[in-house]
Amino acid sequence: MIDLAAVRTWMDREGLGSGELENVAPIGGGTQNVMLRFARDGREFVLRRGPEHLRPGSNTVIAREFRVLGALSNTDVPHPRLIASCDDTSVLGDAVFYLMDPIDGFNASLELPAPAAGTPQLRREMGFALVDALLSLGRVDFRDVGLADFGRPEGFLERQVDRWLGELASHQALPGYPDVELPHVPEVAAWLRERVPTSWEPGLMHGDFHACNVMFRRDAPKVAAIVDWEMATIGDPLLDLGWLMATWDLAGAPDEFAGLLTNAGGLPTADELAERYAQGSDRALDHLPWYVVMACFKLGIILEGSHARARSGLAPPEIGDRLHTTAQALFERAHTLLTTTS
Repeated sequence: MIDLAAVRTWMDREGLGSGELENVAPIGGGTQNVMLRFARDGREFVLRRGPEHLRPGSNTVIAREFRVLGALSNTDVPHPRLIASCDDTSVLGDAVFYLMDPIDGFNASLELPAPAAGTPQLRREMGFALVDALLSLGRVDFRDVGLADFGRPEGFLERQVDRWLGELASHQALPGYPDVELPHVPEVAAWLRERVPTSWEPGLMHGDFHACNVMFRRDAPKVAAIVDWEMATIGDPLLDLGWLMATWDLAGAPDEFAGLLTNAGGLPTADELAERYAQGSDRALDHLPWYVVMACFKLGIILEGSHARARSGLAPPEIGDRLHTTAQALFERAHTLLTTTS
């Protein structure tokens, strides 16, 4: 899948150790991007590139990822440390890629080691640690770290509804998925359009912030690293908080975003997460329900893409069915919120 000889030659040129790549092993984790862990010259590395069969935007996504990780290097945001990146597509079969340090931690959706497994108070602190990591990201001045041109914050919130309705329309163009199979789409879209916040402060946002995209430390209930930065941009960081709350203990899809952590219980409520954020940020949360509904809307449409592709024979049916159930649950949560919010 990956030309290890090409990686070794490139690493030689970059001065990244010498000798063979040893203990090569793939890393899974819910992404179609390829990741390998290996050792060389006494040091551990993780390589990340786009999927084996590159899609039109795959290299752009990976290049944006390693740009963000490089920009975060001198901040207190927990993130994978970038070692080196390669934007020369001739090195690795047309794919750009990067190397990062392995993360000493665990994904609590897949693993819940002792003592967290048996200590509700530790799990509660882990929930708050997610917010603390998000607060550290919200404090980053994107201009100071060289990301002034990383996104288009002007009109960011106003663009969201049309942008994602367009994505939903692209799903409908796939054979086998002629009709929208999500509930309440027109009503949610209209509610969001009518209530777009008019005053907000642009910042660096992760874009897909939930418990599955975080690694926790093994020695303390703290975040070791926020991972999977492929949707990062300059926008409204409150959408990251909305995303966390939208995916938190989601009725109808309890295992999708936190898995073992959710099932173990003892976690803060979504309202407690918001209160923790309010205590650590000067961003006003007056329109927080809007951000939660928008997160449900956007993420639901993204996940529905897998269902549409599965209906068209382009993705495994079991994955498409599971993510369709999750997308429906997100839209049901959005509808509940808009009917209870003035």
